[in-house]
Amino acid sequence: MRRPRLLAAAFAVPLIGGLVGVAAPATAQPRLSGPSTEFTVLAEPGSGLADAAQAVRDAGGTVVRTNDAVGLLTATAPANGFTELVSADAAVLGAAEARPIGEAPEQRSAAAREDLVEKENRYVPGAPSGVKRPGSEPVGMDPLDDQLWGLKSTRSDMARTVQPGDERVKVGVIDTGVDGSHPDIAPNFDHATSRNFVRDIPTDPAGNEVDGPCEFRGCVDPVDHDDNGHGTHVAGTIAAAANGTGISGVAPNVSLVNLRAGHDAGYFFLQSVVDAITYAGDAGIDVVNMSFYVDPWLYNCADNAADSPEQRAAQQLTIEAVSRALNYAHRKGVTQVAALGNQHTDLGAPQPDASSPNYPADNAHERDIDNESCLSMPTEGPHTISVSAFGPSQAKADYSNYGEEQISVSAPGGYFRDYFGSDWYQANENLILSAYPRNVAVAEGNVDAEGNITPQGEELGVQQATAADGTVGYYQFLQGTSMAALHAAGVAALIVSEYGTPRLGGFGMNPKRVERVLLGSAAPIPCPVPNTVDYLDEGRDESFTATCTGTPEFNGFYGHGAVDAYSAVKGGARHL
Repeated sequence: MRRPRLLAAAFAVPLIGGLVGVAAPATAQPRLSGPSTEFTVLAEPGSGLADAAQAVRDAGGTVVRTNDAVGLLTATAPANGFTELVSADAAVLGAAEARPIGEAPEQRSAAAREDLVEKENRYVPGAPSGVKRPGSEPVGMDPLDDQLWGLKSTRSDMARTVQPGDERVKVGVIDTGVDGSHPDIAPNFDHATSRNFVRDIPTDPAGNEVDGPCEFRGCVDPVDHDDNGHGTHVAGTIAAAANGTGISGVAPNVSLVNLRAGHDAGYFFLQSVVDAITYAGDAGIDVVNMSFYVDPWLYNCADNAADSPEQRAAQQLTIEAVSRALNYAHRKGVTQVAALGNQHTDLGAPQPDASSPNYPADNAHERDIDNESCLSMPTEGPHTISVSAFGPSQAKADYSNYGEEQISVSAPGGYFRDYFGSDWYQANENLILSAYPRNVAVAEGNVDAEGNITPQGEELGVQQATAADGTVGYYQFLQGTSMAALHAAGVAALIVSEYGTPRLGGFGMNPKRVERVLLGSAAPIPCPVPNTVDYLDEGRDESFTATCTGTPEFNGFYGHGAVDAYSAVKGGARHL
């Protein structure tokens, strides 16, 4: 079984008072000053949300948003003095600035740095494309499925002959949005249940672009819109419809629900994430996919000497609030799948972090990461199934995090540099092909205004398919533990479809039972020999070198093994 650290270890510093860590002496009453700023306020366990809201008002703030399930409030107040005043109230566990705003730096944002992994084929000039590998003949599904090596690896092509998915099973995509008009997503898209918890941030106060101009009045995108592309790619691999056009997903008959918590720029802030997770519990979502970490901290540390008291407070609040949300959704029957992360590190012995806080990006500083008191959320939170990534050769992807402490299973995530020394090295086809919103494809220069794939798009392997009704869908290649997690989420949805039962208000399955089948049916993969792998030939430095520990049945590279849809639906009952 996955071996998570006890969350209590993160709270070596007492939470009460310690969340803020900057309380003024009792004799010095803080004074409010400065511009209006947004804060998150977490209610004390056992206190009513109304009491915490009154504490906000008594401290000079205004409540603008609440989450009753976890006791989290968003408030506006003057920048200085509010956290000290509100945290002094017995109804409040702690408070922190919700989203620090500063001048945008010249360097790339955290979201752009993530692109360096997921869109690696964009940054390697002259890399070959159009490589066809053995065994890519059509399998009688959708026209582009012969390029989806991940479907074959998970044996989804076989599983659908037994269980293609039940439309009553709902998979929540907690991401940057989902293009519900895409011809491969529209047949399975649940518009009524979908929600957008994000308000676009056009620019920061200095006028530097964050999300860019609002595309819709009110700066809240419709629930069937995606201006980033990541969420649509996730949705396509999970449950693109087997409808005779484009691609099909791992679970092609289940329902897709957009639970948008990510910004156009790729940031995922605390309140939106907590709202999406708890809504999943309330809305009867069966499985959620979480391929992100909560910004601005890659690791939330309870008491890191390199951080200011205010920064420590914010991180402690994030750990507590996200943990409450994950616990809430688990109790409500939600199976929660998370990407293990793309930092090529053993999460049991994490490398120093120089990327946080990433918003505003010019505030990042190097920190040593204490494994006992630092958590990457939601991946290292309670009740998550964490997934590592491998490439088409089944080699651990160079970027993928690993380690026996946090890993659950592994899945196809893409590995651009797989097959070093062969013609398949740095081929687009080593990545994962999935749905691509047209608006994003045009903005990125891969499709022109008339809908034609540009020479740049052709080089990157962008493809299109025309459905019977004349609508055109576009597809792009990406890689990452994001792509691995969504394969696992698709298999989890098939498990619920096969073994779930009617429940109050719908259909579902206890997430503990889903996890038992998912892990028990995975195909074991032993550590490589030798068990230490470097990626020097592939052009990586020594920080990528990884050592696999454990047994063939459970190890740090592959967990309990590669997710196996056919084994799960055909013989998963023996694990229940």
